[in-house]
Amino acid sequence: PNFAEHMLWLNGEDCDISSDPTGRFFKVVNGVLALLCDGNDADDVSAATWSNMKFHISSRNTFPTAAGVASSAAGYAALTYGLACLILSVKSGKAVAKLENDLMVKLSGIARMGSGSACRSMFGGFVAWRAGISADGSDSLAEQIAPETHWPDLRALLLVVSDVKKETSSTSGMSTSVATSTLLSHRVSHVVPARMSAVEAAYKSKDFTEFGRLTMMDSNSFHACCADTYPPIFYMNDSSRLIVNMIHAYNDFFGKVVAAYTFDAGPNAVIYTTTGHLVPLLQLFLRYFPSQRDDFVSNGAIWRQTADHKVDGALADKIEHAVGRPPEIGVKEGAVKKIYCTSPGPGPRILLEKDNECLLDPETGLNTYCVE
Repeated sequence: PNFAEHMLWLNGEDCDISSDPTGRFFKVVNGVLALLCDGNDADDVSAATWSNMKFHISSRNTFPTAAGVASSAAGYAALTYGLACLILSVKSGKAVAKLENDLMVKLSGIARMGSGSACRSMFGGFVAWRAGISADGSDSLAEQIAPETHWPDLRALLLVVSDVKKETSSTSGMSTSVATSTLLSHRVSHVVPARMSAVEAAYKSKDFTEFGRLTMMDSNSFHACCADTYPPIFYMNDSSRLIVNMIHAYNDFFGKVVAAYTFDAGPNAVIYTTTGHLVPLLQLFLRYFPSQRDDFVSNGAIWRQTADHKVDGALADKIEHAVGRPPEIGVKEGAVKKIYCTSPGPGPRILLEKDNECLLDPETGLNTYCVE
C-alpha cells in the first residue's frame, strides 16, 4: 500500500518520529537511500523517488528499552540492515537476505547516525568501532575482529538492575562528557588505543584472564569519566556496585580472573565468563538477588542446574565478606529485574520464515504487535 507518512511503532506503541530533535531516523533512512540508490541502473529507482516514499516500521525489543542495554543500537542496526535488504531486493527482483562484508562496513557508518553503538551491532561476534581520522566522521566505521563462532566457550550473564528509561541518555551524557571531562580526553587519546589492541589480542587468543581484566578496567575508566563530567553522571547504583564486589571476590577465590563485569551507560551489568563458571555464578547471583518470577532467568535449563549445584562454603564466606552481609539480609526482591543467559551471537538477520512473524499487516501496513 501507499503510505501518507512515515510511521514507527516501538513495542506496539506509536512513536512520533518528527519529535526527535536529532532527526536520527531520517538520517539513517536517507543515508541508506543515498548509498544504494544512485539511479544509474536502467531499472533502478532513484534516491529521489525512494525519498518520496513513506515507510511503516514496527520494532519490538525483547529486553528493556532505553535502560542502558543497547536497545537503540539493536533497533537502528535492524533498521539499516532491513532497509538495505528491501532496496536491494527491489533492484534485483529477488529476495536479498544476506549482505557482503564491504557493504556491511559502509552500512555500519550509516547505522551509527542513529546510535553510535549501532555500528558495532551490524556484525556478530567481537566488533571494534574504529574512530577514523576524517573530520566529517565518514570513516568512523565498524570492523569485525572475530565472528560469533570464534570462542564457543564464552558466556555472558546480563543482570537487568533497572528496566526503566535512564535519566540521562547515552547520547546527551556523552555530549556533556566531551564538553566538560578532562579525564575523557585523556582516555580517548592515551588509554583506549593501547587497550583496544590488547583486548583484541586477548580475544583472538581466547585468553580470558587478560580479556576479563582489560574489560573491567575499561568499564571502570568509562564510569570514572562519567563521574568527572560536570555535572557528574552516575549510571551505576548500589546493586551495580554490589555486583562488582561479588565478581572481584569470586576471582580472588580462584586466584585469577574467571569472570568479568562491564557496565555501559546504565546500571545493568554484563558478566563475561566461561561455560564452567556459568552455573556457579548464576547461583550466587540468585542468592543475593532473589525473585519469585517464573521467567526471572531467560534460560530455564541453566536455571534448573543451579538447584543441583552446591556452593563451596569458603567461596560463600568470601562473597559474604566482600558484600558485607549474608544473602538473606539487606537485599530486597526486585533489586535485579531479570537475568539473561547468552553468548556471542550474529548481527542482523532476516527472520521472516513465516508470514505470522511479521509485525506489520501486509494488506494495510499497520502495526499488528501489542504487548501482552
